[in-house]
Order: sequence, then structure tokens, then C-alpha cells
Amino acid sequence: MNMRLPDSNAMQQPAAPRPGPASLGDLFFSVTILALQGFGGVLAVIQRELVERKRWLTNEEFIEDWAVAQVMPGPNAVNLCMVIGARHFGAAGAITAVAGMITFPLLLVLLLAALHAQYADHPAVAGALRGMAAVSAGLIAATAARLAVALFKSPVPLFWGAAIAVAAFVLLAWVRVPLALVLFALGGLGCVLAWRGLRS
Repeated sequence: MNMRLPDSNAMQQPAAPRPGPASLGDLFFSVTILALQGFGGVLAVIQRELVERKRWLTNEEFIEDWAVAQVMPGPNAVNLCMVIGARHFGAAGAITAVAGMITFPLLLVLLLAALHAQYADHPAVAGALRGMAAVSAGLIAATAARLAVALFKSPVPLFWGAAIAVAAFVLLAWVRVPLALVLFALGGLGCVLAWRGLRS
């Protein structure tokens, strides 16, 4: 009596569904929480929440989407959330993500602006603002270090990826070249190198 072995394809378990926002309400409140945490810059918060905690994106996907968000006009964080919302729920998701990103922060900023106008000359307020600026710089530096790991998985050769990153920093921080020129020049070079790497 011949016994058939189970097909290996039939034995494979179906892939687990990719994590993502469960509904428009989940998307709105998730993005709102991100925005309310983004004192001094929301990049570090978005990377930690969307990549490390919620796992809506991999580190590589986050870098790709962030690059698109930087090229688009408007605030980078809003653009990124709009891209994520559109990916999961289409136009309704994009609108919901933008609403979540700006509604409560707008109300909070208006309140803080009124308080700042009244207490701006107080030494404690000035000191607190300088302290927050230092924390913001540290958060951005830490996020950049975590994102740099993606250079090892990029189709762009590691040497060229590192060179482009260093060149962008020098041109923006020291030479003061306009951001648009740096994006089009170095971004275009990166696109060409990635295209060649994917073809080989």
C-alpha cells in the first residue's frame, strides 16, 4: 500500500498578518499620541513607536517612507503619517492621520503660546527651553545612530551610503547649502546607486 507523504507546501503555516492600525479610530489616536510626545522633534518618537513598539514598519521601511516624507512639501512627520494612513485606509486614512497629527497639538500649542507670552521673561522658563533644546538634539542623534544600521542592508554599497550621509551632514550643518539642493543632488545620487545595486 503506497502512502503519500504530506505536501511540504500544505504543511507550511500561513504567514501571520502584518501588524497595522485596526481601524481609523486606532490610527487617529495612535498618531495623536505620537504627536503629543514629539516635544522638540517627533522623529525619535515616531521611529520608536512605529518600528519598535507597534511594528507597523520595519526599520528599512521606515527609512524609505521617511525619505519620501522629506522630499514632499510640508512637515516631515505629517507627511509620514499621511503615507502610512493612505497605505492602510486610502484617502480616508490619509485625512485621518493628518487630523490626528495636528488637532490636539494645535490646541496645546495655542495654550502654550498664550502662557509663553505672559511668562517668557522669567529665568526659569528660559532655562527650561534651553534644556529641552539639548534633550531634542540628543534624541535626534540617538535616532540617527539606530537608523544607521539600515545602511548595511541597503542596495547602495556601504561606502557610498556612509559617504552620502556624511556629505549631507557637512553640506547642511557647516556649508549651509539649501536643503532642496542637497536632497536633489545627494538623493538623486543615492537613487542611481540603489538602482544599479538592485540590477546587479
